[in-house]
Amino acid sequence: MYAAVQQSAGAPPRYLEFAEPVAAEGENLIEVRAAALHRIDRARASGKHYASPRELPAVCGTDGVGVTQDGERVWFALPRAPFGAMAERTVVPRWMCAPLPDEVGDAEAAALINPGMGAYLPLAWRGRLVDGETVLVLGATGVTGRLAVRLARLLGAGRVVAAGRDPRGLESLDADAVIRLDRPREELVEAFTAAAGDTGYQVVVDYVWGEPVEALLAALTTRSFQAATTETRLVQVGDGAGPEITLSAGTLRSAAITLLGSGGFAPPDIRREAYGKLVGLAASGTLRVATDQHPLADVETLWTRGDQDGKRIVLRPVA
Repeated sequence: MYAAVQQSAGAPPRYLEFAEPVAAEGENLIEVRAAALHRIDRARASGKHYASPRELPAVCGTDGVGVTQDGERVWFALPRAPFGAMAERTVVPRWMCAPLPDEVGDAEAAALINPGMGAYLPLAWRGRLVDGETVLVLGATGVTGRLAVRLARLLGAGRVVAAGRDPRGLESLDADAVIRLDRPREELVEAFTAAAGDTGYQVVVDYVWGEPVEALLAALTTRSFQAATTETRLVQVGDGAGPEITLSAGTLRSAAITLLGSGGFAPPDIRREAYGKLVGLAASGTLRVATDQHPLADVETLWTRGDQDGKRIVLRPVA
């Protein structure tokens, strides 16, 4: 079969022949119909991600849409190494396959569910969003960030603040306030302070880390002894602006800030609940991700291009 094969860490995958997968007990053999090119796929291929392949060559792709041997159309995730989603066929644990309703197309599901999980789980599971709370999304103009803004509304946020670098993207969001991240640090601190208002931020979903988070923490740091009136739950998901920050101990002592990891791999029951919500919203037309579809054979040239105009690249195997 043909697949997107990574031969060395940091190099784009190439469209090459690869060994046919054979399903073991407890696995499904999947005929792949669509696999999106996600940020995590590029991160894993860099060799620097905590979930990068341990042995190469390997097939890229974290999740996708396909058909099982008994004809069921499913969304699947986490194929068994060295196989991946960007291939004509792959093998996946049965518990990582979920049926897709007819109302949700192959490319649409492949583009939506991975970033949808990356938006829904930080808000609902790790961030414990409660009706009426204020949400700040850092990195709101990417595909996942845009979904986080939309889902925050759908999950009951009383106020949503969106922060990102793309001015046109910010203007298109349904947010109560927007913050440009491409500004000097002091201006950014002032912008975070102003947008927080009197009630502050209860949930922060962070896809950027680095200097923007340092500015946010500076804005949240109080300058006197005072009673805490709200907790800020900062959920770390991505590091688009940098992998490290400088954090003062005084910041954590002066304000009720809780730093949370995005959770790695959520428990099955949590994932099932999130998947059901996302698929239901997609089937009703409430939640969508625009797609930019290409043959799998184009993977090498598309690898470093990135999403454009809010569209997620979707690769379709050619039989």
